[in-house]
Amino acid sequence: MTDGYEDPGASATAQLPAVVARVTALADRLGVPHAEVFDVGRLSIACGVPEPVVRALLSGRPAGEPDVQARFLQRLDLLRRTRLKPGGRRYTQQEIADGAGMSRQQAGALINGDRRPTMEHCDALQRFFRVHAGFLTAEDPEALAGALQRVEQELLQKLADRERADVEAAQDPLERLLQDHGVRGIAWRAAQLPTDQHRDKVAEWLDMLLESVKRPES
Repeated sequence: MTDGYEDPGASATAQLPAVVARVTALADRLGVPHAEVFDVGRLSIACGVPEPVVRALLSGRPAGEPDVQARFLQRLDLLRRTRLKPGGRRYTQQEIADGAGMSRQQAGALINGDRRPTMEHCDALQRFFRVHAGFLTAEDPEALAGALQRVEQELLQKLADRERADVEAAQDPLERLLQDHGVRGIAWRAAQLPTDQHRDKVAEWLDMLLESVKRPES
């Protein structure tokens, strides 16, 4: 531990390419554009890493790494610019101090870079701005990997929802019928039958199908 920070392991940096590959595969499977899941601006706001660094890391290029103090100031500045009050204005130093449980002098010294933060300071500020633990301290590749893992979870949920809907549709004969032909298509086909007797048979068959499906009442 140095200056109140834990040194992240090499595995945290190494995981970024694997996360990028998984998100890419999920996006392709769902038909989601890469520009949407790898939106540089959105990822920058989500993880605190500057946009040029996000772009470089996504491309597999080294982007350097600021020291812990520079990283803290960079991330805190981004929070102050992007996590705003309901009216769209920035939080004042006094409001940050009150919300984080510190004096205005402490908050000002941290914001201006005159004091090195401890983990307690970081935890308090992260709670105030309602961001995840480690937002102010994680190295850039680790922070970006974390943001992409949250994107991955969203895509996995979309995939699960789609597969569940497909299973439900496959188990529901009426749903399959409507998917294949639609209401208009069924009516048009019935209208092509030569006699009312034939059309009555179609209506009778549909009634039997509805009865067999036994949809739960909403």
